[in-house]
Amino acid sequence: MKRSELVRQLIQAGCVLHRHGSRHDIYLNPMTRQKQPVPRHAEVDEALAKHIMKYLGLEAK
Repeated sequence: MKRSELVRQLIQAGCVLHRHGSRHDIYLNPMTRQKQPVPRHAEVDEALAKHIMKYLGLEAK
């Protein structure tokens, strides 16, 4: 999955960018208060994308 697609899905689900890290961006789900790093690679592995969505309390698409 392209990183831009994952970030788009996170933002549409209500997540916000919490902060920039050196190699990752940290996204926050305000409803659950869960934070999860998203790598800055052009491509994000499907299993990792699914894990990020699940951890943030979102349904993977």
